Amino acid sequence: MASDIAIASTKAPPPGTEAAAEPAVREAATRRQRWRLSPLTRRIVVVNILPLALLGIGFLYLGKFESSLIGQQIEALRTQGEIFAAALGEGAVLDSPDEGEVLLPDLARGMMRRLVAPTRTPARLFDKDGKLVADSRVLAGPGDPVQVAELPPPDTSSWINRIADKIYDRIVGVLPHRHTYPIYHEGQPAESYPEVVRALHGESGSVVRRDATGLVISVAVPVQRYKEVLGAVMLTSASGEIEAELRTVRLELLRIFGVAALVTVLLSLYLAGTIARPVRRLAEAAERASSRGARIEIPDLTQRGDEIGDLSRSLREMTNALWLRMSAIESFASDVAHEIKNPLSSLRSAVETAVRVDDPVKQQRLLAIITADVERLSRLITDISDASRLDAEMSRDVMSPIDIGAMLRTLVDIHETTRTDGSAHVVLTLSERRRALIVQGIESRLSQVFLNVISNAVSFSPPNGNIRVQAREDGRGVLITVEDDGPGIPADKLTAIFDRFYTERPASEAFGTHSGLGLSISKQIVEAHRGRIWAENRYDASGKVCGARFLIRLPET
Repeated sequence: MASDIAIASTKAPPPGTEAAAEPAVREAATRRQRWRLSPLTRRIVVVNILPLALLGIGFLYLGKFESSLIGQQIEALRTQGEIFAAALGEGAVLDSPDEGEVLLPDLARGMMRRLVAPTRTPARLFDKDGKLVADSRVLAGPGDPVQVAELPPPDTSSWINRIADKIYDRIVGVLPHRHTYPIYHEGQPAESYPEVVRALHGESGSVVRRDATGLVISVAVPVQRYKEVLGAVMLTSASGEIEAELRTVRLELLRIFGVAALVTVLLSLYLAGTIARPVRRLAEAAERASSRGARIEIPDLTQRGDEIGDLSRSLREMTNALWLRMSAIESFASDVAHEIKNPLSSLRSAVETAVRVDDPVKQQRLLAIITADVERLSRLITDISDASRLDAEMSRDVMSPIDIGAMLRTLVDIHETTRTDGSAHVVLTLSERRRALIVQGIESRLSQVFLNVISNAVSFSPPNGNIRVQAREDGRGVLITVEDDGPGIPADKLTAIFDRFYTERPASEAFGTHSGLGLSISKQIVEAHRGRIWAENRYDASGKVCGARFLIRLPET
C-alpha cells in the first residue's frame, strides 16, 4: 500500500494543467514587473541625477573657497597682530640708559592677556633673542604656570545629525586635497617657526599648518620701537576654524543638493512613467495578441501628441492591417477552394460519364467539356497565383514617375492594331496641358489595371462600338475614365463587381472564359498606389442606362 501511494504521488499532473497555469504565472510575473523599475526608468533617473551629482561633488571640493577663507584669516590675524605689536611697542618697552630699548616681560604678559580677551585668539610673545616671554594660554602666578585650554561644547546633536556628520566625513575624506600642509606642533622654540624668525628680522610672516583637528594658521608680526625690533608677536587661529566654515557651507550645499536630487528623481520617475509605462502597455498588448492568437485591442495613445502616440497609432494600424490581411487570406482560401471545386466536380462527372458512354459523338462532347474545364482550371490557377503574389511583388518593386498619357496612348495603339473585325474601338482623349500627367507607381501593374478595365469594357460593348478613355487632372491627382456603350451594371452590383471570382459576363461569352479576378486584382493594385477605383452607370436623356463608366483616381506627384 505504501508503494502504491508513493507511485501515485509522483504521477505527472493532468493534461492541460500546465497550459492552464501558464497564463496565471505570466500574469503574476507581469504584476511583479510593474513594481520594479524598468531599465528605461533606471537610465532616465541615472542620466538626470548624474550631472547634478557631479555638480554637487564639485561644490563639495570648494578649493577656491578654502583658499579664500585662509587668505581672509591670514589678513585678520596680521591686522590683529599689528595692533598687538603696536600696543606692546608703546606700553611694554622701557628706555634703559644702559641697555637702550628693553621689552618688559611682566608688563607684556599683562597687556597680552587684556589684548586677547575680546577675541580669545591664542598669542605668544618672543623677545629679540627668540625666548618665549608671554603665552596667552599659560597663566603665570606664585606657583607653577597653568596651561589654559578651551573645552569643546557638549555633544547635544541628534542621532540623525551624527549620522550625517559621519557621511560628511566619509565624503570629504575621499575628496582630494589641493595642498599638503606641514604638521603643527605646540610649544616649540622660536627657531621652529619660520614666521617668527622672519618677524624677528623685521618682516611679517605667515604659515599654514595642519594638526589632528584641522588647519592652523599662524602669523608673526615684529614688535618695534623706532624701527628697532624688540620681539615678535605670534597669533594662531583656533584649530578647526577653517574646517568649521567649510563644513557649514558644505552642509548647506548638501541640503540644497538633497532637495534638488529629490525633485530630480521625482521628475525623472514622472518622465519615465510617461514613457516606460505606455511602452510597457503596448508591449503587453502585443504579447497577449501573439500568445493568445486572438485579436487584442492595442491601447489608443494618440491623444498624447508625441512619438509614443505615433507608435500607438502605427501599432494599431499595423495590427488592424494584419487582421484584415488574415481575414482576407482566410476568405481568399475559401473562395479559391470553392472556385476550384466547381470545375473539378464537372471534370469528375465528365470522366465518369465518358467511361460508361459508347457513343463517339457523346464521347467527343464529354472530351470537349473536360478540355474546357482543364483550361478553366489553368486560368484559375494562373490568376490565383498572380493574385497571391501581388502583395509581395508590390512591396518589393520600387515606384517611379510614370507618364499616364504616354502609357494610355501605347495601350490604345496596341488595341487598335490588334483589333479584330466587329470588336469595339478605343478612343483616347487627353486634357490639353503643358505638363504631362505624372504619377508615382509601378508601370507594369498600372498597365495591367488599364488593360483589365479596357478588356472588360470591350467584352460588354456592342459590335464596332466605341470605348472612350479619358485622362485629366483632378485636383492633386489624375482621373482616368473608361466608358462603354454596353448594358451597364446592375445597381446592386456596382461594388460587388470588384469582389473576387465575380463572374457576371455577357450571354455571348463562353462560360469560364474569365476567372472573375481581373477587377479584384485591379482594385488591389490601385489601392496599393494610394488611389481609388469605382464604377457607375451612364444614363441617356430619358434616364435609361446607356453604358458603364469605370473611374480610376491616382495621386499626382
